Amino acid sequence: MLLLQAERDQILKPLSTVTGIVERRHTLPILSNVYLEKKGQQVSFMATDLEIQITSHAPGDLNGGDFAITTSAKKFQDILRAIPDGTQVLLEHADNKLLLKAGKSRFNLQTLPAEDFPSIAPATGNTISFSLEQKALRQLLSLVQYAMAHQDIRYYLNGLCIVTEGQELRLVATDGHRLAFASVELASPVERSEIILPRKTVLELYKLLDESDKPIQVDVSQNQVRFAFGDVLLVSKVVDGKFPDYNRVIPLNNTKLLTIDRVQLQQALQRAAILSNEKFRGVRVVLMNGLFRIICSNSEQEEAQEELEVDYQGEALDVGFNITYLLDVLNNVANESVNFAFGDANSSALATLPGNDRFKYVVMPMRI
Repeated sequence: MLLLQAERDQILKPLSTVTGIVERRHTLPILSNVYLEKKGQQVSFMATDLEIQITSHAPGDLNGGDFAITTSAKKFQDILRAIPDGTQVLLEHADNKLLLKAGKSRFNLQTLPAEDFPSIAPATGNTISFSLEQKALRQLLSLVQYAMAHQDIRYYLNGLCIVTEGQELRLVATDGHRLAFASVELASPVERSEIILPRKTVLELYKLLDESDKPIQVDVSQNQVRFAFGDVLLVSKVVDGKFPDYNRVIPLNNTKLLTIDRVQLQQALQRAAILSNEKFRGVRVVLMNGLFRIICSNSEQEEAQEELEVDYQGEALDVGFNITYLLDVLNNVANESVNFAFGDANSSALATLPGNDRFKYVVMPMRI
């Protein structure tokens, strides 16, 4: 039975959109599959890992009858990638196999019943909805996502806190050693809500968003979040837990203030990091009149030292940090310069952007 005839890219593009969340080895074999459905002239592709679900639609109207099947997402994608661009692809179904024809090539793929494919249950309770430009959300994510924990026993840190309040959307991430905060103004006020988005969802969403003015519709409910943009619908469960009070972490009384060229500091830290201790990744920051000194050493008694001239006339300071945490913020902001506010050798440092009170990055000190 002929299911579908289309150009390779008409199938590959929406398929590639959803396959990022598919696990190759799963206890449920059907979760390694993609759900392919045609209703009328619209063809949709869906994948899920039971925590996240992504649906994407093929561009344009496609001929053929209505159907629903599931087949291996990765194999289907790999085959289409290996077929030359612009090739006409025919999909047929017979004897529980999906037959893919392209030119003189033939591929038989196993299928599993479409009715067995799981989907995330609809949201429950009150839903808060808002929309913003895709590029605005993507930029917010880039400012904070690197500070999320990775496989921390405090599972609520392995994700991103999303807060809506009034006309403000706030994103906060922390791994317990550093914290990133960014916010944006919404077009209209919304009710207060606070949820934690899983790490995998954040990374996948960031990958799928583009730098465009096109809108993304966000619907936040008690147990899930829905992101609708372009031909994509991403539904994610939320992390069940209480996120730390980020306001208590942000230092307000640091008095040693300076502004420094971002690229100069980034390059100096990258050079110094070559001789940092591979396990502890420590760097000493020594601050004195007009001077910002960086010192890294390792267990083999090797040492790197960098000096940058800065406009600073305050008290001297010698404080240690994880060099990776300092580089992370410099790698993810685009400004020419960065503001730093230091306290004493036992206080967290605060990084902000000149003329921008909507971004804050806090990094705790470490003993070196």
